[in-house]
Amino acid sequence: MIDKLIGKIRETGAPIVVGLDPTMKFVPGYIQQEAYREAGETLEGAAEAIWRYNKGIIDAVWDLISAVKPQIAMYEQFGIPGLRVFQKTVEYCKEKGLVVIGDVKRGDIGSTSEAYAVAHLGKVKVGDKTYSPFGEDFATVNPYLGSDGVRPFLKVCQEEKKGIFVLVKTSNPSSGELQDRLTDGKPVYEVVGEQVAAWGEECMGTGGYSRVGAVVGATYPEQGKLLRRIMPKTFILVPGYGAQGGRGSDLVHFFNEDGLGAIINSSRGIIAAYQQEQYSQYGERGYADAARAAVIAMREDISQALS
Repeated sequence: MIDKLIGKIRETGAPIVVGLDPTMKFVPGYIQQEAYREAGETLEGAAEAIWRYNKGIIDAVWDLISAVKPQIAMYEQFGIPGLRVFQKTVEYCKEKGLVVIGDVKRGDIGSTSEAYAVAHLGKVKVGDKTYSPFGEDFATVNPYLGSDGVRPFLKVCQEEKKGIFVLVKTSNPSSGELQDRLTDGKPVYEVVGEQVAAWGEECMGTGGYSRVGAVVGATYPEQGKLLRRIMPKTFILVPGYGAQGGRGSDLVHFFNEDGLGAIINSSRGIIAAYQQEQYSQYGERGYADAARAAVIAMREDISQALS
């Protein structure tokens, strides 16, 4: 699947992933009202509103981007109806030819980790039939429990030719409370980066990059520069662009000399663009057009920085 991601980046010229992280405050009122008329002010109604909102975004931007990253918590908050919409969103994005990164941040051990890996990347057998429960192409993984928590994902990645992105240096302000702590003279994020590179050697794709990627926030460009050297064969998923302060000029060192090696995520900066002053002319009913305009601006910003 890492090779498919590289192919999409080359095809679109856009190392961009759109984070599908919907909350009701982002969903235009008219969409909510239509969904509630059909399904009531219920969990089903909320989930239906999220689905309609997502579909509008996807239809507006799918041809401009390489991947999407639905954050499962935004769907779980609406219970089983929300999870159905998560699955429906994954399936629809794949129909559009997009690479899907399930932002699930799983981290456990043993059979529990195996079950998480199967749920999101693998297949489960029911009687004589086999099913792919959620079917994402990649999943995000928390490495805090060590290799015991990651190896079940590596096994499924090998079997299914899929991939993971391991949290290394996250974009949130308090990440340094743990990730910047020194151990044997190195910050923890550097130690994790070295481990990611080692895991990656076991799961190489055919294009020179590993199926084991890393998450490194755009808000920490100097750390990104160091981690790029530590993980030369690792694709880096870079959150924090736009709404969290990351800019194209911060991203240059996340890429390798071949112009590959990183994919940049923007979530509310795109899906809620219509609520920003620079896109306010689109209004609620033009929310999807505003998202497309935000993607185009992001593409230009990144392209200028890399050139």
